[in-house]
Amino acid sequence: MKANCWMGRNTVEVQEVPDPTILNAHDAVVRVTSTAICGSDLHLYDGYIPTMKKGDILGHEFMGEVVEVGPEVRELRVGDRVVVPFPIACGACGACQHGMYSVCENSNPNAGMAEKLMGHSPAGIFGYSHMLGGYPGGQAEYARVPFADVGPIKIEDDLPDDQVLFLSDILPTGWMGAEMCDIKPGDVIAVWGAGPVGQFAIASAFLMGAERVIAIDRFPYRLRKAERAGAETLDYEKVDVLDALRDMTAGRGPDACIDAVGMEAHHPAGVVHAYDRAKQATRMETDRPHALREAIMSCRNGGVVSVIGVYGGLIDKFPMGSLMNRSLTLRSGQCHVQRYLKPLLGRIRNGDIDPSFVISHRMRLQDAPRAFEMFKNKEDECNKIVLTP
Repeated sequence: MKANCWMGRNTVEVQEVPDPTILNAHDAVVRVTSTAICGSDLHLYDGYIPTMKKGDILGHEFMGEVVEVGPEVRELRVGDRVVVPFPIACGACGACQHGMYSVCENSNPNAGMAEKLMGHSPAGIFGYSHMLGGYPGGQAEYARVPFADVGPIKIEDDLPDDQVLFLSDILPTGWMGAEMCDIKPGDVIAVWGAGPVGQFAIASAFLMGAERVIAIDRFPYRLRKAERAGAETLDYEKVDVLDALRDMTAGRGPDACIDAVGMEAHHPAGVVHAYDRAKQATRMETDRPHALREAIMSCRNGGVVSVIGVYGGLIDKFPMGSLMNRSLTLRSGQCHVQRYLKPLLGRIRNGDIDPSFVISHRMRLQDAPRAFEMFKNKEDECNKIVLTP
């Protein structure tokens, strides 16, 4: 089969690789019909996530048709159409029983590698380094899906791929980011990053009852999308964000702040940005946390900072004094996607949200190298690319 493979920093190639097979009685094999490039894939592409190996198959946002099931699979049948969540979860461990699927205790066969960096291991993730399981991803014609009775959700044929594909990751991630804010009627929510995850966080915050949402980004086409969703916007290259947020909230600050940016945050100028770039380039710091710092400093006293942007390791100049002295609550996590699949599928079916609005480009799987360059460099107002095998 054809698959998009990581070949080194800033290099991917579509190659012929062996077809996946059933390795465990609880596996399924899915013929991929749609797959997408996620912003967190760029962290792999840019070389900031360790333990990648040449030839690893990328992709953790995919859906398709079941073509084979293991003998212990009970919920799926050949021919079922499914969306596959990006975290791989067993469904039986303590974490899964508490709905915390992205920290499943059994799905990462390389847990020891993750423990060296993180203390404890999160769940395995499709196409996201050997530290997180070494599982081949879904930017391919076929994919093996472990624990097939726990992850995939069946989709009726009346809903097109474009409407349901993002149940695999970014729609539940944006929803969880807003949910962690404990939104109450009248709340003001600030969202750093108006890319696809940030756009879903904005939509989710409004659905949960936020009175105002303020989106912070620098790309005009992203800010226009946020405005169409009802958000107020700030271009951080043109204003001082902390001052602007104080002015917009009568000096109080947003009730909650969502970091939908993560480890490659950008800042237009200044000593701190140069410091972060230098430390990251020399691997003395793995992540650039400018958006996170700004979210913490901006949030009102007693508010919530919700972190759904991906971080990979260590950051410097973290404003712990602000967090502690002002009674802020910091919440974070890779999304527990399985927890949200049925409720969000219901909202799509009810017409509360049509996730396809984030798609800007559709391309063939064999064009993945070009697609990655477009997405990274924001060419042609690239917002979200869906690949078709």
